[in-house]
Amino acid sequence: MLQFKQDAKAFAGAATTLQDKMNALSAENPETITAAVNALKATRLAYKKIEYFMEYYFKYPVNLYNRAPVYEIEEPYMEFQAPVGLQVIEDLLLDEACFENKKALLEQAATIQSSAADIPAILYGLTVHDGQIAAAIRQELVRIITLGITGYDAPKLKTGITESAAALQAVQNVLRPLLEHDLSPNADSVSKYLDASLAYLTGDVSFDDFDRMAFLTQAALPLQTHLNKWIKNQHWSVDDASLLNDHAPNLFSPGLFKQDSFLSNPKDTGVFIVRLGAALFAEKKLSGNGKRSCATCHRPDKYFTDALPRSIAFNEVDTVVRNAPSLLYAALQHGQFLDARAASLEEQIVAVLGNPNEMNADLKKVAGNINDKAYRKLFRKAFPGVHKDSLVSVATISRAIAAYERTLTPFNAPFDRYIQGDRSAMNAAQIRGFNLFMGKAQCGTCHFAPVFNGLLPPLYTVTELEVLGVPKNGSLTEPLWDEDEGRYGVFKIKFYKGAFKTPTVRNASATAPYMHNGSFKTMEEVIEFYNKGGGTGIGLDQPTQTLSARPLHLSPGEVKEIAAFIVALQDQI
Repeated sequence: MLQFKQDAKAFAGAATTLQDKMNALSAENPETITAAVNALKATRLAYKKIEYFMEYYFKYPVNLYNRAPVYEIEEPYMEFQAPVGLQVIEDLLLDEACFENKKALLEQAATIQSSAADIPAILYGLTVHDGQIAAAIRQELVRIITLGITGYDAPKLKTGITESAAALQAVQNVLRPLLEHDLSPNADSVSKYLDASLAYLTGDVSFDDFDRMAFLTQAALPLQTHLNKWIKNQHWSVDDASLLNDHAPNLFSPGLFKQDSFLSNPKDTGVFIVRLGAALFAEKKLSGNGKRSCATCHRPDKYFTDALPRSIAFNEVDTVVRNAPSLLYAALQHGQFLDARAASLEEQIVAVLGNPNEMNADLKKVAGNINDKAYRKLFRKAFPGVHKDSLVSVATISRAIAAYERTLTPFNAPFDRYIQGDRSAMNAAQIRGFNLFMGKAQCGTCHFAPVFNGLLPPLYTVTELEVLGVPKNGSLTEPLWDEDEGRYGVFKIKFYKGAFKTPTVRNASATAPYMHNGSFKTMEEVIEFYNKGGGTGIGLDQPTQTLSARPLHLSPGEVKEIAAFIVALQDQI
């Protein structure tokens, strides 16, 4: 606690200096910008030294310090959270009109300085125990691996590597006195890989050139493995709110998530319910005309898509509103459909069954279509505790199909084999593509490891939605506005206009065409869209875009290497 108090005091001092440098900004003296930028970097570094503690114990001040520079909506209360904090300062300060932003910069700096100065007060009465600190440290390591080295919260400054070093140094300061005289298993290995990880992070290399793959495989993941084992050996009561399974060695290990993390009903596991769900997934009797099943639009042989921009509608003439996303890893997210309007897989399945454009089933009668001797036998095995009168129902149908869909998380792509030790599983171009994906191209700041979707680390309790400005026609030179309003159709909040859930890029190499409207035919087109700065970058009026409109300056070769990495995310199914 003493070290934290000292570091918190240093953060408050850095915040005061930052406020002074903002006040000194002058269009007549361009050097004041450099001074302000340096003060921002110093303040961010100072914050990273207390991040592990603040993020774990104090949600509100953390929101003031390090919230994303976009409007956030707290559901279900629909409360707006205006952009505030260090990321907002970065956005305003590195803007071409930074001097015009001086008033806003001063307001932001004053908010941070005042809150930082109050940290000693919020510590009053706080009880800290070893299990909490262990959880905080474990979460911080996940934060470094998934967010820190990607530049998630400093995309313009590109200080993610030095900030990750500061955060990990703070972790080492906490652990060192505990490890020095510890003769228990894994203690020496924790110290060894802490040193190795810091050696990577403090090396003389730029953000864009940092070798993230080597850092992970040679240092950070072994550190995580041994740290988790060491914490387990301490027999502490670890108070961890994340969805990660503390028995999984590291972030890319099988069984990473707690078994019940994404289950609506903890009983919906086992071979019989999955077997029933697989049969129902392909069952055409569940549709209104007996011609369609879930597998019509989510074909297993096409990685659970249908390879169409938009699926053919029930009437076999029109199309549905949006592209059919792959169901692989669909279970590992919070919110279903591209606008996240369904809270669970079960809810989504019922909605699809009753949708006139999709399955067009009569929900009052559909269960009767399959209530025969063979199916009743399968249902009895799948739901042994359910009364016979409600055994075959829309509820049990949706539960069974959902149970099957939850098995569609193979994690057996070449990338997974490589990261788990098979160094022949990926080629050099794919490894360079991974480093670009997690670094210069900033893909990893929205497609978070290890699922590479919008499941936000380190707790994985939230799935993010983004406004990208995808054109209707897929053209990057003559783009047309897409009328699809995304999540705005669920909640009439202007910041949700054009907002869609961030899907996984696992198996994206096999699931073209892309985006919610299927407008991009190739992965290279998708990457180039991001390279140009999304909808705003290609000339569309997208005022609420959450994707940065700044070009990424990726070369044609780098675009190909990122696409090559995405091929390495293709599972064997």
